[in-house]
Amino acid sequence: MKVSSFLLSLVLAMNIAQAQTPPDVEKRPHTVKSPHGERQDEYYWLRDDARKDAKMLAYLQAENDYADALLKPLKPLEDKLFDEIVSRIKQDDSSVPYREHGFWYYTRFENGKDYPVHARRAAGDGVDALSIRKANDAGDFAKEEVLLDVNKLAEGHDYFSAAPVDITLDNQKIVWAEDTNGRRQYTLRITDLAGGKLLPDTIIGTNGSALWADDGKTLFYIENDPETLLSKRVKKHVLGTDSKDDAVVYEETDDSFYLDLGRTRDEAYLLIHASSTVSDEVHYADAKNPGEFKLFAPRERDVEYSADHFDGRWVIRTNADGARNFKIMTAADNATARKDWQAWIAHDPAIFLEDVELFDDFSVIAERSEGLERIRILKKDGTSEYVKADEPAYSMGLSANPEADTPWLRYSYTSMTTPAIVYEMNMATGERRELKQQPVPGYDRHQYTTERLWVPVRDGTKVPVTLVYRKDFKRDGTAALLQYGYGSYGLSMDPGFSASTVSLLDRGMVYALAHIRGGQEMGREWYENGKLLHKKNTFTDFIDITRYLVEHQYAAKDRVAALGGSAGGLLMGAISNMAPEDYRVILSQVPFVDVVTTMLDPSIPLTTNEYDEWGNPEASADSYAYMLSYSPYDNLKAQAYPAMFVGTGLWDSQVQYWEPAKYVARLRDVNTGSHPVLFRTNMEAGHGGKSGRFRRYRETAEMYAFMLNQLGVTK
Repeated sequence: MKVSSFLLSLVLAMNIAQAQTPPDVEKRPHTVKSPHGERQDEYYWLRDDARKDAKMLAYLQAENDYADALLKPLKPLEDKLFDEIVSRIKQDDSSVPYREHGFWYYTRFENGKDYPVHARRAAGDGVDALSIRKANDAGDFAKEEVLLDVNKLAEGHDYFSAAPVDITLDNQKIVWAEDTNGRRQYTLRITDLAGGKLLPDTIIGTNGSALWADDGKTLFYIENDPETLLSKRVKKHVLGTDSKDDAVVYEETDDSFYLDLGRTRDEAYLLIHASSTVSDEVHYADAKNPGEFKLFAPRERDVEYSADHFDGRWVIRTNADGARNFKIMTAADNATARKDWQAWIAHDPAIFLEDVELFDDFSVIAERSEGLERIRILKKDGTSEYVKADEPAYSMGLSANPEADTPWLRYSYTSMTTPAIVYEMNMATGERRELKQQPVPGYDRHQYTTERLWVPVRDGTKVPVTLVYRKDFKRDGTAALLQYGYGSYGLSMDPGFSASTVSLLDRGMVYALAHIRGGQEMGREWYENGKLLHKKNTFTDFIDITRYLVEHQYAAKDRVAALGGSAGGLLMGAISNMAPEDYRVILSQVPFVDVVTTMLDPSIPLTTNEYDEWGNPEASADSYAYMLSYSPYDNLKAQAYPAMFVGTGLWDSQVQYWEPAKYVARLRDVNTGSHPVLFRTNMEAGHGGKSGRFRRYRETAEMYAFMLNQLGVTK
């Protein structure tokens, strides 16, 4: 008797699950109080801010051991997936160099190494992006100056991340940031590039942002609150002094605001940008002699703005006066208050203005319309044109353009089938040249196709979805599907190429990217209709897309997997509670699943910054009730759940490890189904997972092996 490969995989999955007993963890009574009600949280004790509680750590380790046991039979598949993914990566690849202040800057990797080398080469006759790329490809580094070799810096660390932050205008010193546990608490260090010597100046507890004044001795940086990790103070450090004595030049008193630093396009001013979900405030100082930072325009509720300076005027992107999709204004140097702003590019309800880049002889607008990114070029004579795209669904955006006195515009292009390309276009001649396409050994883009659908969801809204599959795919309702979504913070999930996804497509799967509400793919209204008291639109959009794809035979009903991380992990938790029968597998990374408890606690990093994203359950009874109605942890119930792979990092500062830990513990108590639930904690990492490019692919391969086995994808 011949048994199908699908049945064999299901039998294997059942045998694995029956052979092991999932960890059980102690329950301790605990009441979470609020002005609007009380809730019981029997696993609240798993929270340990110090990450030292022995019983908590033992539970996380027991879950890891359980995952190891269940996944052991799948190790050959995991290894094969890992080898496939890595084989599509040019290991000694390098980025496209960009020129700034007389040097060409780039990042490159070396064979077999996890971390990048940040380097530069001096500009000169015959030296350009293409010539440097050619030298790098040939292994000719004779004229290279290494800024940071992260491979050497990472030696002895289980987790390590480091990157350049800013270089002095005289090109002599670099400030760079390092993180050794993934918690995004950065230490700033300074290297004298002339001799390659690390200076004694060390600044701890920062958000990783820093900016040199023109004198090359004065450094501005942002200090975090050590408990909440909120960016609180801008400080000034002078080389050679003790950082403990650094003066505070700006302090943010509103815990709903983040801080960031920047320099204007013409380099004349240093900027402090304070931003919340719904408003902004900019302060500026002369870069040559940065004394007091002056207020650009005071913050106002529901008024967002950013400011840049170029060609003797300020240029402001804002949603003021009802410009929901933003408009571009200008202001004179001595008249920056809102009443003095002058219109430049008007608001258009059909076009979302994302960014503006200023050049000597032209300007460029990055915008969105009909769910797609577009680049519009504004010429001096008042005419404009769009950069063309060749596919129905793609991602296009501005690339590195640090110099304004050039006729060349750089931009990037990718799609689900097209590896990323960096182009530059000459605004004077119209010439376009390809500087680089992401090399993908063994990949033939002509074997795959991408498709854009508009799916009508339950309230009548049409939601865009981008699909990719092999050209030999047959839409007969038998295929396996992986659907990805995020849908929060106005972050748009644009269709781009993934070397990892190819391994799924080559096994006959369909990959769907759902552009659900809560993102900003369709403009600001799209975001606003997926947050606060409209948050459930995010979840129902995702579910309705799944049902549409199954109904239209892109996938079999019992072969659908869903993937999301962070706020996308909230999405995974919500759909698991609301429609468990629609999903065979849920892949949830660093998931935000204990919404109400977290948003009730202002001591948890990022909580106060996000009241205008999720609501304030302490201050508002309506917010409390609404959030409670969808919070994944609070809505777990006795029903059969899909197979699950839940991942987290012990040192995560964005979504604390105890959220998914508690979620999995309670899920085990109520789940009436037989599908396995795995919980994997990276004990040395934070929100972004393990450091190093190959380690991350290993994590992906493990997760995909679990998914493929559960879906019965064996070839």
